[in-house]
Amino acid sequence: MSHRNLGRTDLRVSPLCLGGNVFGWTADEAASFAVLDAYVAGGGNFIDTAESYSRWVPGHQGGESEAILGRWMRARQNRDALVIATKVGAPMGEAPEQRGLSRRRIMEAVEGSLRRLQTDVIDLYQAHFDDSATPLEETLAAFDELIKAGKVRHIGASNYMAPRLREALKTSRRLGVRPYETMQPEYNLLDRDSYEGELQETCLEHGLGVITYYSLASGFLSGKYRKDQPLPISSRAAAVQREYMNARGFRVLEELDRVASEQDATVSQVSLAWVMAQRGVTSAIASATSVAQVEELLGALRVTLDETSLRRLSDAGKSA
Repeated sequence: MSHRNLGRTDLRVSPLCLGGNVFGWTADEAASFAVLDAYVAGGGNFIDTAESYSRWVPGHQGGESEAILGRWMRARQNRDALVIATKVGAPMGEAPEQRGLSRRRIMEAVEGSLRRLQTDVIDLYQAHFDDSATPLEETLAAFDELIKAGKVRHIGASNYMAPRLREALKTSRRLGVRPYETMQPEYNLLDRDSYEGELQETCLEHGLGVITYYSLASGFLSGKYRKDQPLPISSRAAAVQREYMNARGFRVLEELDRVASEQDATVSQVSLAWVMAQRGVTSAIASATSVAQVEELLGALRVTLDETSLRRLSDAGKSA
């Protein structure tokens, strides 16, 4: 697998990033270990998680995904071969001090993530959500402390709008601290507004690595959701139905079917290949709960879409 530079950092990462949101949720520990093994065997080296995964599951506290990943790395003794990204800022409790990007929250959160991941350093530590209640100066200075302490190699942001990202980059220059090196937006054939345009141009201008999440639109762009067919048995099925099972969504699936047939590929593979071919995108996050799913996702790296196919897919996904 050919790796890509992650923005201006010294990190080289797979164009397909394995999403850790399912670890401890829809994939138990044994299934998670099998998925991770298959991903690495296929040449992957980039894994994305967050301290808050999977707090939304009844009985969970958050940190379950990081803990499984940490136990797997310890068992496989492969930490140095991987690029590990995690995130801070999503709610970890009901109290105000259990969320956001204050110095106190960041300093507390990083220790928890390091402990669960069983590592001395996090390769990419990301602000999960913007925190308008905390000055950017405080957040960026705290991240810089962690870099200087050797606990974090690089920092990035997720879910920032373009004006806020530009403000953060400007603030880091003014303070003389390390800037955000990556951006993690929601992006796929159907969800394009949050990245395309101003945010995309800002990332390109400043050389940020872009890591897309929901690259398969919560599974809709895998092709398993079809018109006039029963919904798949999935914790996400009802939300996918509300969001994507409409005229535009089915129009995209029809075009994906045509391109997939031409490419002798699957719908998932073509969907991911489209994301990975877009300007500025370094790596597309996708998650899996079985070895078979991992192998299918990795197949996206063998798909090369020409300009005509890319345009056809892009046109099909445009809002009416």
